[in-house]
This record gives sequence, structure tokens and C-alpha cells, in this order.
Amino acid sequence: MLNQPTLEKLETMHLHGMAEAFRSHAQQTGLADLSFEERLAMLVDQEWLWRQNRALARRLTQAKFRFRASVEDIDFRLARCLDRSLIRSLTQNSTWVQQHQQVFLLGPTGVGKTWLACALAEKACRDGFTAFFRQAPKLFRDLALARADGSLSSFLARLGKIDVLVVDDWVNAPLAETERRDFLEICEDRYQLRSTILTSQIPVKRWHEQIGDPTLADSILDRLVHNAHQIELKGNSARKELHGKGS
Repeated sequence: MLNQPTLEKLETMHLHGMAEAFRSHAQQTGLADLSFEERLAMLVDQEWLWRQNRALARRLTQAKFRFRASVEDIDFRLARCLDRSLIRSLTQNSTWVQQHQQVFLLGPTGVGKTWLACALAEKACRDGFTAFFRQAPKLFRDLALARADGSLSSFLARLGKIDVLVVDDWVNAPLAETERRDFLEICEDRYQLRSTILTSQIPVKRWHEQIGDPTLADSILDRLVHNAHQIELKGNSARKELHGKGS
């Protein structure tokens, strides 16, 4: 088969999308009328799409989202006081990420904060940004372990490069000394460079006391609050209404 050497060369060069398109074209009729430029463009488009899909799959895997959520599945019929126009503006090309803004999702347990956080971050991944999801207690345990094994600097550096950091259950419990200092360093590394989503049952006006140390609390909140969209969800538990879809 004369096409086989070409296919092998494409695979060797890791042009897997183009190889798939080449196989498909060999089995199709009606392509003979296309010009060389048109057929080449089709092969290049397939390679581009293959690489884009592969990169997206990698970003979604690395994000470690708690829920497989998407903004297209947001149910505005639930009585949660969710501002449709604000959500639409946030999800359009993820401009809030481009502008290094924050999103605070506030409200009682079960109202859908975590699910919505995952949906917003998933949309950012589809728009080409990286994301990482972690519950606050687990994040602080990760930081403690990194400090113990000497990898804290590299771990903080990785967090600083993530476009959208999602911290779930933020300040639901008061922070310890090392926790607030570590989080301040995270905020400093990301300030005006990256975006953060925080979900919390605690109103923003009480974050200062939950952080603890007044000086560190001022520094942390100064890097977060002034450039943030605050979304307060209200109503009954969405878990019951969505049969486990939200959190």
C-alpha cells in the first residue's frame, strides 16, 4: 500500500491528527475534485483540532475538579438568586480570567457553590486556561507536607502559575498561623497575574476574623477582595433538587 509509508512517517513525527485525516480521506470519494491546497488545509485543520482536544483533555485531568460540571448545565430555575447576566459575562471567553479577577461563591452548604466553581473553571479550561481544584483543608495539608519534605518552594511556584486556582470551603474554619502565612504567599504570587475562585459558607465581612492575624488578614484580603465578583447563593439545598448534581 503506497499510503502506508506516509502514514508511518506522520505517526513518527507525532502528527496523529493528520494521520487520522489521511486515513479517512483515503476511504472517501469525492475529494478528487478538491485542489491540493484545499486537501492540505483539511489535513492541517484535523491536526490542529486533534492537538487542541488533547491539550484540553490534559488540562481537565490536571485540574482535578470535584464535579464534571459545565456552565451550559447551570439551572437558573432553582431559587438561588443567581444573576444570569453576571454568569453570562463571566463565561463569555472567560474574560475575568484574562483580567486576573477573582470570583467568590458564598452561601450555605448544599446550595451549589462547589458545582458552580467547577463549571466556571471548566469553561476557563475550554478557553485555553489551566485550573486546579482543591478543598482548603487538603490544600493546607499539601502545603504542610511540602514544607516537611523540602518541596514547599516548588509547590508554591506551581500554584503561582495556574491560571485559575479553585479553593473550596475557604475559611469555613479559622486559619492557623502557618496556613495564613502560606495563603498570603499564594496570594502574593498570583496578585494581578492569575485568578482565584473561593467558595465559602462564611460571609466576606467575617473573613478577616477567620484568617486571624489582623496584619496578615489585611494583606490577604487586599490582594483578593478589591478585584472580585461576589456571588451569594441563597435558598434550599440544591443537592436535594438536583439529586446529587451540586454541592
